Amino acid sequence: MKRQPKAAPEWTGFQEARPYGAKYDLRTDFVMVYGISDDLAERIAGWKKAGYTIHLMTGVSWGEYQDYLYGRYDGRNHWDEAQMDRSGRHLLHGKDVPYMVPSISFAGYLATHIKKAIDAGVEAIHMEEPEFWAVSGYSEAFKREWLNYYGEEWSPPHASCDAQYRASKLKAAMYYRAMDRICSEMKEYALTTYGRTIRFYIPTHSLINYTQWRIISPEALFVSMPSCDGFIAQIWTGTSRTPNVYQGVRRERTFETAYLEYGMMQELTRGTGREMWFLHDPIEDNPRYTWTDYEQNYLATVTASLLHPGVSQYEVCPWPHRVFEGTYPKEDGTGKEPIPGSYATKLQIVMHLLGEMHKHDADIREPDSVSGIGLCLANSAMFQRGDVERSDQELDSAGRYDGTDSDDLLGETERKLLDWSPFYGLALPLLKYGIPLRPLQYDNILHFPGYLDDYRVLLLSYEFMKPEHPGIHQVLAQWIREGGVLIYVGDGSDPYHQVKEWWNRDSRHEAYGHPEEHLFESIGLGRVPEEGTHAIGSGALILHRRHPATLAETVEGAELVRDSVRQALAMRGEEQEFSESEVLDIRRGPYRIVHVLDEKAESDSNRRVVLEGSFIQLFDDKLSLVKKVVLKPNDNTLLYDLAWLDQRALLPRILAASARIRNEIHDEDTLSWTSESPEGIMVSTRVRVPRPPIQAVVDEAKVEFDYDEETGTVLLRFPGNPHGRCVKISW
Repeated sequence: MKRQPKAAPEWTGFQEARPYGAKYDLRTDFVMVYGISDDLAERIAGWKKAGYTIHLMTGVSWGEYQDYLYGRYDGRNHWDEAQMDRSGRHLLHGKDVPYMVPSISFAGYLATHIKKAIDAGVEAIHMEEPEFWAVSGYSEAFKREWLNYYGEEWSPPHASCDAQYRASKLKAAMYYRAMDRICSEMKEYALTTYGRTIRFYIPTHSLINYTQWRIISPEALFVSMPSCDGFIAQIWTGTSRTPNVYQGVRRERTFETAYLEYGMMQELTRGTGREMWFLHDPIEDNPRYTWTDYEQNYLATVTASLLHPGVSQYEVCPWPHRVFEGTYPKEDGTGKEPIPGSYATKLQIVMHLLGEMHKHDADIREPDSVSGIGLCLANSAMFQRGDVERSDQELDSAGRYDGTDSDDLLGETERKLLDWSPFYGLALPLLKYGIPLRPLQYDNILHFPGYLDDYRVLLLSYEFMKPEHPGIHQVLAQWIREGGVLIYVGDGSDPYHQVKEWWNRDSRHEAYGHPEEHLFESIGLGRVPEEGTHAIGSGALILHRRHPATLAETVEGAELVRDSVRQALAMRGEEQEFSESEVLDIRRGPYRIVHVLDEKAESDSNRRVVLEGSFIQLFDDKLSLVKKVVLKPNDNTLLYDLAWLDQRALLPRILAASARIRNEIHDEDTLSWTSESPEGIMVSTRVRVPRPPIQAVVDEAKVEFDYDEETGTVLLRFPGNPHGRCVKISW
């Protein structure tokens, strides 16, 4: 789909609700001014004066919308449109800030706010987090919507699996309707009123996280919405540290979860023409952790995102004021402290190198690395995450989980739901052994021709999701006949097989008991094939009659997943390509991105991975030079490989910096540039020069420098300023 060209590049950006501040001026391409308040024009003017392209971000499901709630907008109280759980409690994001049922009236109210932003001259609008909680569906507004949508009286979602599934489908449909209405109407308003084209984006969590946290959102539906120009993948420590189970061990696996989440979002828009930005957060919404914890998990999520080279646009930080001006607990528990200087500089190094990623294609490190392995995940996974089978007592104590509270407070049933082992039981056994698994947006198969062309092996189960349409099976059948291998895992025990959907309500034919029966029939095996391997055309089906959640519980379960993929590749004549690895490792131009996997079968305590060469350490505030990098399990590293430069002319160039570089000029014996960074942060810059330098100056004042003769690089360090410091090196 062809999109409106931009006036300037938008590779990196951030969101901020506060007026312009020099201490959190990150010097990216654009800023998303957050929230539509009386001081919106003033805030926009401040950031525009600082040189930014201006976007607006505002909440869709929640916000400071008290004028709507209390009738000051249209004379009617709208608290009946607040999301409500079974016990009659409103689901709140804060005092007088409920999560809303997206009624037509509420969509109209939001549109009046968006008009203000368009009038103020923003170039793009981000409608954040259209979210409907699975435990909700009991408000009067939702009951009215049910009657209009289904043409029958409301059924309590907890009454049956069918009621829960239908309630969730309605929730997704309502947010699609609201977003389509707002975005389409406001695009027309901007064009007819100002002759301007406004872009609309949807910042949203991944389908993995929404399903795990039991939230419903349109997700894949938005990809087909004409007025949607793209997404921000809201993935950070808070989503990715949610515990899961692998080989019977339940714990946080931030890197692995983030890797799967970013992969899910990359696949959401692959081949669709929509844009995608990956988000990183140097801290998280939970303020109870230390800077050491935040930094460790931030570097894990950044590494995970960079291992997905299909996306090269980034939101480098939400709410930078809380990072660079906030205080968080000390390691010894004696109080709070501001961000350490080393972490602040390190953040700036990472944020600015992200703006370089679009210049470089990826190169998989290992020539025999496995590729083309996908795990199917559909929107419908969100639709069967309700509380149907729990007792009244359990239901009354069940709340919502958003990553800000310890899951130790959850009951056993709640924790088991949160683990979402059917998905992770299929995903983690492969990822943990270095197989770069991609979660596949299953709904896209039917809507985007050729969506499966890059895949050789797919894993699928209908025990935690259901197919949207029978046509998906026709596409899968053709893919298998042309050489694909489908690994299906399921025992038919999921009660949601009995929801009233297309596979069991066709009056023209005998109904299917389970959707898998239609799949198997579509590929020519009859409705109930035997467990085992079945050749189909040039491809095959490998069928395991067990629930995928059981695969998360044991070492043997994990081995079954790996053995199945190994067998699938062998059937394609590619057995040698099943190359297990202890690392995930790619290059993107000069950048080397590596994660060392842990929880291998052998002991991790003494295992080390050694990288040798000539590198700049980019996860280091001093941009240190190293010839050997030693990594232990669960370590991450991001390196600038100086060998990449050896293939290019020996010209002076800035290799890495914790600042935005502008006006770079070099001649026979000098290199000069303007360095922009937040106020108060130490700037580190490593530069390659053709000869030993004579002097370095910053704003006409001489500064010390460190020259490394072997690499021909210079390190400069000086205090930063967002308005720019003029730097020159002479040799």
